[in-house]
Amino acid sequence: MTVLHDNLLDRRCAIAALSGAALTLIAAAPARPAAWSRTVTTSPIGAYVVGNPAAKLRLVEYFSYTCHVCADFAREASAPLKTQYIDRGLVLFEYRNLVRDPVDMTAALLARAGGPGAFAGNHQAIFAAFPAFIAKVQKATDAQKTSWFEGSTAQRARRIAADTGLAALMRARGYSEAQLDAALGSEVAQAELTGMTNIGRGADRVTGTPSFFLNGQRADAIAWPALKSKLDAALKAA
Repeated sequence: MTVLHDNLLDRRCAIAALSGAALTLIAAAPARPAAWSRTVTTSPIGAYVVGNPAAKLRLVEYFSYTCHVCADFAREASAPLKTQYIDRGLVLFEYRNLVRDPVDMTAALLARAGGPGAFAGNHQAIFAAFPAFIAKVQKATDAQKTSWFEGSTAQRARRIAADTGLAALMRARGYSEAQLDAALGSEVAQAELTGMTNIGRGADRVTGTPSFFLNGQRADAIAWPALKSKLDAALKAA
């Protein structure tokens, strides 16, 4: 019995020693780097850029918040683009607005509330609410629509944000009235969005949204499956 008992103790000690060694190895292992989608910078023209600055591919999207095809792309592509390409450091993604109308400008200004780190979440939330706020745009009275084109950009945007439910959406995301007023009244953001739009229409000759540029070259794709194929081919060739 004593020998059996000693053998059992020896086995337990050996298991404990192995477990301790395993824990030591786990503790010593280097931590995984943060997902690259958490790295957000601002480009010289004011666009938000997400991902690894040294990525092999640089993908630029021109989009509009009143474009249903852009909303479809955001719904279908955002998750796989983030997890399969941006987070892995393969793609650097730049969001560029191509503002088409006052409602689009309002949404674009609200998306920038909270700064670069909050942009991606705001962007997704606004596109997720696309059917709801577009329905309110379509049902707006003539008086409401007339007011959307009167006054300064900030005054127009405040009316539109209230009438379309975009302000309520952002309040539900935790923004205060003061923060929303600041975002809608930001002359710097208004100038950046207008500048991006002018670059898109002028230098890049963008005539519709969404429009994509891959490493500086126009990528003729508007849906995620086609764009994914182009990303995969470019990565294979890189």
